[in-house]
Amino acid sequence: MGIVEGLTEFLPVSSTGHLILAGSLLDFTGDKIKVFEIAIQTGAIFAVVLIYWPRLRETATGITTSRKAQRFALNVGVAFLPAVVLGLVFGKAIKAHLFTPVVVAGAFIVGGLIILWVERRKQPPVRVHSVDEMTVGDALKIGLAQCLALVPGTSRSGATIIGGMWFGLSRKAATEFTFFLAIPTLVGAGAYSLIKDRALLSASDLPLFLIGLVFSFLSAWLCVRWLLRYVSTHDFVPFAWYRIAFGIVVLATAWSGTVQWVD
Repeated sequence: MGIVEGLTEFLPVSSTGHLILAGSLLDFTGDKIKVFEIAIQTGAIFAVVLIYWPRLRETATGITTSRKAQRFALNVGVAFLPAVVLGLVFGKAIKAHLFTPVVVAGAFIVGGLIILWVERRKQPPVRVHSVDEMTVGDALKIGLAQCLALVPGTSRSGATIIGGMWFGLSRKAATEFTFFLAIPTLVGAGAYSLIKDRALLSASDLPLFLIGLVFSFLSAWLCVRWLLRYVSTHDFVPFAWYRIAFGIVVLATAWSGTVQWVD
């Protein structure tokens, strides 16, 4: 599960969706496992922190004196807020009703079609070439796009990267801002879930969570480094076709009874 999380967190294929499907196949489900799936996302974030440590340190040390650092921190904060508000309001209902393989498969297919549509239509002129050129309005729009990922299978990174490109960011700027936005979003979600559902956990669960975190970190570190090279010369069309094909397979096996998906 840690490897699945790390490999899919920053690709436009939905880590939550893959974790739900992997957990269903492994019969690794239940309320405690939902906490586990959210908590191990922090491991993937450690990879981003490691790769972007110089930029994060520069922002932290210059937050009181550098306008560049202040603007960057403000943009990340603004983009972070919409998902926090909607997640707190609708999070319980989403977990109760949408964390199912069939919903995930449907979101895979719809998301793949949207990626194909965005990639194949005439792109709007690029007006933001780096994260330092973003305005508060750009950040807010990407934050609203991130809210779509509250539906499992949509993909947080897919929504923010494709949304950023649609709003005029370059592919590289949209991808990098997605990485930075993931830090407060996923760390906050993990911490909130652990605190809220702490009654479900015990000291004996610590090895389970540590193994998930470690393998999530290692696989995410490899994936992020690869993705940064990939976006410089490629589009996201292959991921769109993967989403569509995978979604169709899940729906077909669910409806035919070939695989007994566990909700």
